[in-house]
Amino acid sequence: MGLLNFENLPANTLIGADWKTFKKLTKENPYDKGFRTKYYITKSVCRLLSLMAPIQERRYQKLLADKPLEHDPLFILGHWRSGTTFVHNIFAQDEHFAHTTTYQTVFPHLMMFGQPFFKFMMKIVMPSHRPTDGMELTPDLPQEEEFALTNMMTCSYYDFWFFPKRMLDFCDRYLTFETITPEEKRAYQEAFMKIVKISMWNTGGTQYLSKNPPHTGHVKALVEMFPNAKFIYLMRNPYTVFESTRSFFTQTCGPLKLQDVSDDEIEMNAIKAYPRLYKAYQEQKQFIPEGNLYEVKFEEFERDAYNTTKDIYERLHLPCWEESEPAIRAYIESKRGYKKNKYEYKPRTIQLVNEYWGQVIDDWGYERRD
Repeated sequence: MGLLNFENLPANTLIGADWKTFKKLTKENPYDKGFRTKYYITKSVCRLLSLMAPIQERRYQKLLADKPLEHDPLFILGHWRSGTTFVHNIFAQDEHFAHTTTYQTVFPHLMMFGQPFFKFMMKIVMPSHRPTDGMELTPDLPQEEEFALTNMMTCSYYDFWFFPKRMLDFCDRYLTFETITPEEKRAYQEAFMKIVKISMWNTGGTQYLSKNPPHTGHVKALVEMFPNAKFIYLMRNPYTVFESTRSFFTQTCGPLKLQDVSDDEIEMNAIKAYPRLYKAYQEQKQFIPEGNLYEVKFEEFERDAYNTTKDIYERLHLPCWEESEPAIRAYIESKRGYKKNKYEYKPRTIQLVNEYWGQVIDDWGYERRD
């Protein structure tokens, strides 16, 4: 257990932003008075750490900026709480894959300079497990890169963690790219390419492995960047996803937010965002080249994780199965008996999911509940 409790963080993860991003984001999204102390602590630490960001930028431009990728990435897509973390951790056992670490998501500008020291300090203070589901949390574990993007530019959906009053606006602009401007889209793509290259420099490997739920709404933009990218799309029982997402969003937003918002508002924003993300994915998956997409229900994946993983390697023509098979098998075996959160579907859950997510239930053949 780290020195800090996630529920009572004195600052939020914007401490790792560059100064330009922090200033622009907080100018466009004012904090509420009740969060003045958290805002100023975050601002002070950010201002200090951002002084070192130019060192990395110089090293990046010299070593990585013009270096081409050997392979286009593998993207794991799906709404939050659809099993993407489990699948991500399985594929991360393959050492030919590079990934973004938890440390990098908080300190994306302190990767090529000062990482050993700041990683050591992070390990001391950070919680050892995620509060939402009890999964292990350490600086080097694979993490979704959207958290890093919040600290690199102002075009990330995850800005809603800090400014939840604008959650649906951020959804249309940065989750589905429905109303994003061309300039914002370019900024997003440039920041993401930087994440990919630094992640590969940091963790090694010849192909980048991404697990990032917001990318589910970015498929067209990703294929523009990586024409031969591979995609895994996970679907999970919408009733379970809603119960789990509600818990995840409220528990995560609480320690990070700089605006006051009720759990009921977060709940309704989450229920409204889901069909928008689903619609965006359904419309954009046509841009994925034939043979580069694997869609599967998480319940089916979980039932036979080993053979489904093997099938994904074969169907997507991924390299290194034989070399990575022992580590993948061992990881899957180690998770047998893992106690997941159990959810009882309350009448309100059933009513909301049926009303807002009914199309998804029907499309994927899940049983409607009354």
